[in-house]
Amino acid sequence: MMSTTLQDINQTLAHDGSRSVEHRNELTQRYDDMLTENRLSWTTHQRLLQLLGKGGQGVVYLSERRGADGFTLPIALKIFSPACYETASAYESAMARMAHVAARVAQIQQDNLLRVNNFIDRNRVRLMSMEWVDGYDLRRILRNDMLVTIRHRVSNRRWEYLNRVVVTPGIVQPRLKPGVAVAIVRDCLAALAALHREGVVHGDIKPGNIMLKRTGTAKIIDIGSAFEIADPPAMRTCTPRYAAPEVLEGNAATAGSDLASLGYVLIEMLAGQPLFGGLTVYRDLLEEKRRLPQNLDNVLPKEVTCNDLLMAFCRGLIAPDPTRRFPTAEVADLVHNGAAAFQRQLVIGDLAVEYDNEIRLWVEEIKDLEETTDQV
Repeated sequence: MMSTTLQDINQTLAHDGSRSVEHRNELTQRYDDMLTENRLSWTTHQRLLQLLGKGGQGVVYLSERRGADGFTLPIALKIFSPACYETASAYESAMARMAHVAARVAQIQQDNLLRVNNFIDRNRVRLMSMEWVDGYDLRRILRNDMLVTIRHRVSNRRWEYLNRVVVTPGIVQPRLKPGVAVAIVRDCLAALAALHREGVVHGDIKPGNIMLKRTGTAKIIDIGSAFEIADPPAMRTCTPRYAAPEVLEGNAATAGSDLASLGYVLIEMLAGQPLFGGLTVYRDLLEEKRRLPQNLDNVLPKEVTCNDLLMAFCRGLIAPDPTRRFPTAEVADLVHNGAAAFQRQLVIGDLAVEYDNEIRLWVEEIKDLEETTDQV
């Protein structure tokens, strides 16, 4: 019997066991030159394919990065508007700060945090190239029309399961079941923990800045309001409905402020209705936020209020006094009355499911629904 002896099992070989042979051709010298020059440059062209979002800082477009040999990659491109700055120099100063924060975020590389690829100057207008997230933000997903349409497209058995495990009609908008809502919040806590460890505050946690990917995981996006704790900007931006009380009072935003914002998002998901609706005066909004911990029994459904652990977790996020909130995002997740403890409680009670997979299936159904609608 014949046999082949491999001298180095870690070396890449042809299927017959032979080693590759190097050949010199008209391109090998170019390859060698490229390696010895130690620098590369090329021009990229971006096409603005679809408007993804618009806000006070500018616009975000779905774009496409084109490479050689037919390679294309979808990306998100944020174009920062100079319109809210009095002078061009004020804009450029703010953009320099943003570029510095973006570089910090880009190096974190946490799976639940948006990836930043580049910060670009095009005719003195700044652009930020980011990953395109294939999924939906919570604001878009928690719409009644989305749930109504799904009801007409799935079987009765699937609809009953969705209502029992994932999502069900709420008072004003769809209401997420506690296990799913806390699973989303745990992904967000992981992203915030990574940000805060690097001394960066997100500054604008809200449903529109939390994406559910088709993989079933949540991702925090839009770092346009992010800043370094050690170097806060003179002009801060926020969304008042989701801003912590101390931010509305004009005090400095901190890591705890992000936790309060995430707490408001969690309660909105559990309640099936937006919080603080109709309030337009800061003083009234601030007072409602101070009263919210005592008012949770009137805001949340019984399946939430009956669970002392979940209620303690909610209050630990939204305490009006920052010193009474969870001290860090990691603690909020892992402490004895935190998010992980609640999910362990579900496991012990045989009420837990594979939440990432349940969210993935739900997002897939929404995706299929939209694609079918577009084809009609």
